[in-house]
Amino acid sequence: MASIVRPSLLLRQTALASRCAARNAFAKQPAMRAAALHTSNRRSAILPPGPQRIEGGVNDPAPVPEPNSAHGSYHWTFERLLAAGLVPLTVAPFAAGSLNPTMDAILCGTVLLHSHLGFQQVLIDYIPKKRYPGLRKAFWWLLNAATVTVGVGLYEFETNDVGVTEAIRRVWTA
Repeated sequence: MASIVRPSLLLRQTALASRCAARNAFAKQPAMRAAALHTSNRRSAILPPGPQRIEGGVNDPAPVPEPNSAHGSYHWTFERLLAAGLVPLTVAPFAAGSLNPTMDAILCGTVLLHSHLGFQQVLIDYIPKKRYPGLRKAFWWLLNAATVTVGVGLYEFETNDVGVTEAIRRVWTA
């Protein structure tokens, strides 16, 4: 079936292209060329391309990282348990009807830790240590500073104001 349809599609495309070219020749306009997937040179890169260097040869073994249980399956399991634990923690204060400061503190700490670990993974994925060691270290420190700043802000909001769950409840019922 595909072999029957393909030649007729090619003939239609060729005929359409020749008609457009003939029409544009009479109108003294340059023919527009369009492609389904095209690229443009006007796009600016977020980061310039890193240094291009080849280390080792084809037959060299891949480097094996040092074993560390914090960066392996335990780390992944902890992240998944933390993410799954956020579901009951966000529902519990509203479903139970009691706005407890301890529950607020646990919720804020869990959200803060979840966000910090997620942004760490973004840095690990998009700023490779091998290519941009200085930039990655700077962003790593910036992430740590932002996490501490948000933690202090949440602590102040919990102790000197109404708290997160009460603020969400007030906004929701407003």
